[in-house]
Amino acid sequence: MDYDTRPQPAEVAPAGKARRRFVATATTLFLLPVIPRLAHASTIVAVRTWPADEYTRVTLEMDSELKAEHFTLENPHRMVVDIQGLTMNRTIEELVSKVRPNDPYIRSVRVGQNRPDVVRLVLDLKQAVAPQIFTLKPVGEYKYRLVLDLYPRVAQDPLLALQIQDDNDPLASVLESLAQNSPDVPVPTVQGQTLPPVVRNTPPPVTTPPRTATPSATPGTPNRPLLIALDPGHGGEDPGAIGPGGTREKDVVLNIARRLKRLIDAQPNMRTYLTRDSDFFVPLQVRVQKARRVKADLFISIHADAWIKPSARGSSIYALSQNGATSSAARWLAKKENDADLIGGLNLGSHNRQVAQILLDLSTAAQINDSVKVGAHLLGEIGKINRLHKRSVERAGFAVLKAPDIPSILIETAFISNPEEERLLRSSSHQDKIAQAIFTGIRGYFAEFPALASRS
Repeated sequence: MDYDTRPQPAEVAPAGKARRRFVATATTLFLLPVIPRLAHASTIVAVRTWPADEYTRVTLEMDSELKAEHFTLENPHRMVVDIQGLTMNRTIEELVSKVRPNDPYIRSVRVGQNRPDVVRLVLDLKQAVAPQIFTLKPVGEYKYRLVLDLYPRVAQDPLLALQIQDDNDPLASVLESLAQNSPDVPVPTVQGQTLPPVVRNTPPPVTTPPRTATPSATPGTPNRPLLIALDPGHGGEDPGAIGPGGTREKDVVLNIARRLKRLIDAQPNMRTYLTRDSDFFVPLQVRVQKARRVKADLFISIHADAWIKPSARGSSIYALSQNGATSSAARWLAKKENDADLIGGLNLGSHNRQVAQILLDLSTAAQINDSVKVGAHLLGEIGKINRLHKRSVERAGFAVLKAPDIPSILIETAFISNPEEERLLRSSSHQDKIAQAIFTGIRGYFAEFPALASRS
């Protein structure tokens, strides 16, 4: 039997690289020759894609750690990834059909056996990307993972995105002013997972006459909206806790955040910013950096609790602690939530571990004091719709609460591991009640402490 082993001209490596044999696959795969497996050849056990506006992640899960090399090509835009120590199987072929039509970055994927021990992926792209590729050790239910993160070469400024979203809003001009004065640095500062530079496009002019200043506006900045950063926990590779009925924490908290966003955005002097608005993973420190970049007045991370015993129930609110946790349960929960980076897939091999400590050292007593005040207001409102697991604001070293200049709290809405509370968390009406309670607590906090909203 003869096989066409001629190099594919669209996948030739840049000058200096040898031409390689490649069997291309677009929508279906050509029949491949049977190649004897190496003694230690690895097997792909799962493939997943997580498309989002911010970046698209492709994850290849395998039974042993592998090495990969990649390069990008232009005219048209493509990325080529060679995975060593691997032979073709049905699972990796499934990657072709995993690409969604609405993926902002990937148009299609082709896969083939480039050499007896090398599988080649060719990603046909919709735009130029700044790829980041790394491997992850086994954790939780996952085996070894090869992660391909496709970021745009130039990212959109989040404040500018808010302004464009509110194009016809009288508060948009204030957001535009903040965006133009925002420092020109990328959102995350995690070395090895750094987003590209921020694009600076001039938005269309706002023609709507400005409203008169409201009492809640920041002094010295007329009509500046209060900006609330909402952080739905987990996402993408990290499902968070999973209830006995299969409910995933990442889905519930995103739904609650979206409902809360609608309530806040309906107010004339308030706006929200979601750290994630769909199902993708955001590293913990990046969540903090996003809130700081948009100059948020308040940061609220939304979660659903879990425990080994299904009888545990109730809502809790946590603030940051510089001097240890207020209880062993708070310490355990902080460690569990902080492990999200391991599950979600942060490139820890190049992560600067000093950054988290620096942020913690910069956290002031005033920020923590304000956070406790916010938490007390929200706890009082949530206690009206659900039993409280703790009647006061707990404190622990949550990584996601370490913004040094923004009051920050973490809400455990209920125990998803409790069958009754899992049922409530799945309910649209109860999600509305949670969102309304949080919203009422936010308004109560800013009404009692209006000076704490002064973020310029």
